[in-house]
Amino acid sequence: AAYLNVHLAGSLMLLDHTEVYNSLLLFAPDGNMWRYDKNYPWGWERGYFRPGYGPGYGPGYGPEYGITVAETDLGRIGMMICWDVGHLDLWRRYAGLIDLMLISSCPPDISNPTYHFPNGDQVTMDQMGPLVAPLKNTGRLVFGDMINEQTAWLGIPAVNTVGCGHIETGIPNGLGSLLSMVPAAPWLIKYLPQARRLRLSCDFVPGCKVVEASGRVLSELRQDEGEAFTLAEVTLADHRPQPKGPQPRSRLSSLTYLTSDLILPLLSIPTYRRGLRRAWGKHMAPVEA
Repeated sequence: AAYLNVHLAGSLMLLDHTEVYNSLLLFAPDGNMWRYDKNYPWGWERGYFRPGYGPGYGPGYGPEYGITVAETDLGRIGMMICWDVGHLDLWRRYAGLIDLMLISSCPPDISNPTYHFPNGDQVTMDQMGPLVAPLKNTGRLVFGDMINEQTAWLGIPAVNTVGCGHIETGIPNGLGSLLSMVPAAPWLIKYLPQARRLRLSCDFVPGCKVVEASGRVLSELRQDEGEAFTLAEVTLADHRPQPKGPQPRSRLSSLTYLTSDLILPLLSIPTYRRGLRRAWGKHMAPVEA
C-alpha cells in the first residue's frame, strides 16, 4: 500500500488468541490499518470460524456494535464481508456514517450446488422438490440486485469483490446436513450411510463490481473472465449521504435465513470446536460457541 500509494484491502482467516475469525483488513499508504470481522458466517462456514463481535479495530470505529468505519484520506469507508450483505441490520448501522462501502466476498454458488456421494451418485437442488425451490439462485440475488439496492438507499458508492472458478469441497457434519434436507426430500434418506463423506461442487457467484451511489453498476466482471480486475471512477458526495426513503426489503425468503443463519451453523459448531481443540490441545482456554 505504501509502495503503490493506494488503499489496499483483503480478507483472511485470522487466529486471534484462541478464536478464529474471517477478517477484512484495510491498509492505508501511511500505515494505518482497520479490521472488520464477519458478523454472519454462512452455514457451514461456522465450522471454520466464529462470528465477529465488538469492539471494532482501528481509528474511526463506528458507534454501533459489529461495524468498522475507516477514517481514511479518501473518506469514511464502511466494511463488510460476503454473506453479511444479506443482512439489513448491518446496512442500517452504516447509514449516515460513511462515504463508500467496501465489501470483500468469495461466495460459492451454494444455491446451485451438486452434491456428490461416495457411490458416484449426484444430486442437484432441482431434484429436491418444491420446498427447496425458494433457495435456488439466492446467491445471485444477494450479490446482484441486493447490493445495488442497499447501496442506492445509503446514497454511497460500493466496491465488491468475488472469487472465480469452480469449487469442490467436503461438508462439515455431512450426516447432520443431509438429515436437515430429508424433511424437504425424504428420498434422500437412502444416502444416510454415505453422508459422512458427502461432497459439494459449484461455481462461484458473479458480482465483482463497482456500483455508483445511484445503485447503477459502473463496471463488472463476468465469471468467464477468470482472475482479473475491474476499474471505475466514483464520485463521493461533498456531505455525508443520508438514507433515501425506506430501506429496501430483503429479496431473500425466511427459509434462506433459517437455513443459513441457524440450522447449518448449529450443525457446524462442533466441527469448529474440535478443530480448535486439536490445534491447541490442553494449552487452550475453554472454547465458547
